[in-house]
Formats: sequence, structure tokens, C-alpha cells
Amino acid sequence: MELIETPLKDCWLIKNTIIGDERGYFLESFNHRKFSNLTGWEGQFVQDNQSASGYGVVRGLHFQRGEFAQAKLVRVLLGKVLDVAVDLRPDSPSYGMSFSVELDESNEYQLFVPRGFAHGFSVLTEKAVFFYKCDNYYNKASESGIHPFDPTLNIQWKIDPATAILSAKDKEAQSWQKYLAEL
Repeated sequence: MELIETPLKDCWLIKNTIIGDERGYFLESFNHRKFSNLTGWEGQFVQDNQSASGYGVVRGLHFQRGEFAQAKLVRVLLGKVLDVAVDLRPDSPSYGMSFSVELDESNEYQLFVPRGFAHGFSVLTEKAVFFYKCDNYYNKASESGIHPFDPTLNIQWKIDPATAILSAKDKEAQSWQKYLAEL
């Protein structure tokens, strides 16, 4: 496991060691002791989630508020996505900044998104299966989001906004300016 810093404080890209031969490959996708030693993060993951989506789907930017905030360790099992994290922590040196990276089934990278971040992804292949671990249980009453195509954030999703497929919830998500006004 190799840790790669991103421009966002406490948000890390993880490169897994892949052992392969003529039979296929093996990788250790998570080891708490190694992860903790590399990052200093002492949390525990309590919930695993998986989604399947087709090309052009954009999910996010999602987050949970308050005591139900979630850290996530995300990866792609099939296909390719553009994964995006936005730092929502006002006291962070990377507050308001975003980071994006392509995650796919062949590069086996993972992204650690700490609590206090919004997160989303766009699907860049015909189909993608997305998997993530969370350190806190989902709580519907605390869920929130920022519109993924908010012009202030200017995230380049690699999907045309005119043809992007969004859920009703994501279409109605608040703007970055409205999010800031509610702080």
C-alpha cells in the first residue's frame, strides 16, 4: 500500500500492491494497521456500500452533516469513474477546493475522503461498479448535497452537463453559494 498526497488536506490517494501471475491477481484492498500507520487515521469503517451505474451518470456531491458525517474509502470494481472530493471544512487550508482522479478496475487506486468533505463521481465507461467503506452509518435526516455542476466549483466531470444523468435529488441540490450562506 502506497500513500499519495492530494492537494486536499487529509484526503489521500492509495495505490495498492497488485500481485499477478498467469492465474490472475491478488491484492489486499484494505488493512487497518497499514492504513493507520501511513495516514494516522484511527477511525473504524462500519458500513460498505456498492452501486452500479451506466455511462453519463453523475452521483453527488453528497455529504452528511454533524455527528453523522462520514469518512469514505472508495474504489472501482468494474469500469472507470472520475471521482471528486470537495473540502467543506472552514478551518482547513484546502477549504472549498476540489480534487478529482480517475479510478478504474485496472489501476486499483482508492481515494480516502475524510469527514467534512462532499463526494461524488461520474461514470466514464458503459458500466461502472463503485464500492466504498464508511466510518459512520447513513442517516437520512443529515444527508445533504451541492449541485455537481455548480459554476462556482467549476468541476470538470468529463461528462457533458446537457446529457448527464442525475437523480432528482442531485438535480435539486443546493448551490455552493447557498451552502455557504447556511453555515
